[in-house]
Amino acid sequence: MATRHDSIGVKQVIPYEWMRKTAHFVLAGMNAKQIRQELHAALASTGTQVRSGERSAWTRTFLVNNLMAIWPSPAAELTPFRNRALHALRDHPDQEIAIHWAMISAAYPFWFNTARQTGRLLNLQSQTTQAQIVSRLKEQYGDRQTVSRYARFVVRSFVDWGVLEDTTATGRYRKTDAIAVIDRDSTSLLLHAALLATLEGKAPLNLLLGNPAFFPFRLPVTGGEALVESTGCLKLVRHGLDDELLTLAE
Repeated sequence: MATRHDSIGVKQVIPYEWMRKTAHFVLAGMNAKQIRQELHAALASTGTQVRSGERSAWTRTFLVNNLMAIWPSPAAELTPFRNRALHALRDHPDQEIAIHWAMISAAYPFWFNTARQTGRLLNLQSQTTQAQIVSRLKEQYGDRQTVSRYARFVVRSFVDWGVLEDTTATGRYRKTDAIAVIDRDSTSLLLHAALLATLEGKAPLNLLLGNPAFFPFRLPVTGGEALVESTGCLKLVRHGLDDELLTLAE
């Protein structure tokens, strides 16, 4: 599991449209080989319409590899979570952006941590810059050139997903309106993703609900018992009268 947490991994902008397409292929019953072939063919035929600028065979491969590791072929320890997320997509299609956010956060903790640093900065100020986000990420991942490059891909993905928007200044962003997460399943899925994205696999419930990595969303105030009910994946540990610790079930 440490490899997933230590890796940066996101090697291209992950367009929201292609996250949705990939999940729909899985829901349609296609196997991993079929999905990979379909993604390559669809991206090649779409060409420059996928994103502005030329998309070479190499960059297509990076994007396909990222998409495959999220929905069709996640890490083995994430398969039960992926299955939960697929059920949530079927049952709550109006919450799909939160469900996709949960899945990519679990598959790529670097996405989650970039969101967390972005959210922290936006809690302090109305706008943030790519340089500020990268500076904070380097405190966690070290001063590697890949941190700057891949963080840019994640931040541009946030813009593509509509949770950040460009300002008139290059490299400066502001948050868009928060998306309400209205059902218990989607809320539980996001918190489950946060635990999977952190090495400890546990956190106080109140801190999870207010985690800045969920800056695009407005989560409901809810008790821990309602969140762990029927999931079989999460466990609630009580400390005192009011403190609740949410942890991954063994």
